[in-house]
Amino acid sequence: MRVLMPLPDSDFDVTEVAVPWRILTDAGHQVVFATERAGTVPHADPRLLTGVLFGQLGAEDEPKQYYQQLTESPEFRATVSWSDLEVEEYDGLILPGGHAPRMRQYLGSDLLQQQVARFWALERRPVGAICHGVLVLARANDPSTGRSVLADRSTTCLPKYMERTAYFLTAWRLGRYYRTYPAYVEDEVRGALVHPDSQFRRGPIELVRRGTATDDNPAFVVLDGNYLSARWPGDAYLFARRYLDLLAAAAP
Repeated sequence: MRVLMPLPDSDFDVTEVAVPWRILTDAGHQVVFATERAGTVPHADPRLLTGVLFGQLGAEDEPKQYYQQLTESPEFRATVSWSDLEVEEYDGLILPGGHAPRMRQYLGSDLLQQQVARFWALERRPVGAICHGVLVLARANDPSTGRSVLADRSTTCLPKYMERTAYFLTAWRLGRYYRTYPAYVEDEVRGALVHPDSQFRRGPIELVRRGTATDDNPAFVVLDGNYLSARWPGDAYLFARRYLDLLAAAAP
């Protein structure tokens, strides 16, 4: 099956892209990457490869290895453009996250939001979003109602306590690196929901432990029909495996 993964030109999260790509590819699925302009070879947030602050807070070793493999893959260098997407040609959609400033190209694109809304309207086809990627769905409006496509769905996203903690720990050195927008991600996502107190799922408090290829205990995802959401890179392995289940359920 063909899974679409839109990306900005730069600053996306290493783990949230590389782990789903590796797990889906290993399962025999094709991941197609889309950037604003066709043929752009995107690149991840460099701080996540070297360490955000004093070598800490970056991606773990295995996701970095996957990212290196990804950059050498032909599909990563043959991106299609957002404007040329024929969404009906794809069996699934994954919206990864990232918090560095140049993520705004992707998170704030009206064109991409329109394409995402078109894919969402196909129904049954799996849609996955992790961390800041949930903002794309929160901002994508259903043309028949004028509301966010998430209006009636249960979801998680980057929780406010995670975003705020990362910002407070690093602002003295990195400024607003961890504040992509003035509003917190959770606040904007909640604002897109009809009943945010019951629809938004924060998940267990977690700041350090991350899920791995063999341990899902620290990870958390929310499944609502064909829609799967997760909070941060620490959920990426569980997110990818649950997304595989959705693809299998949607197979003809």
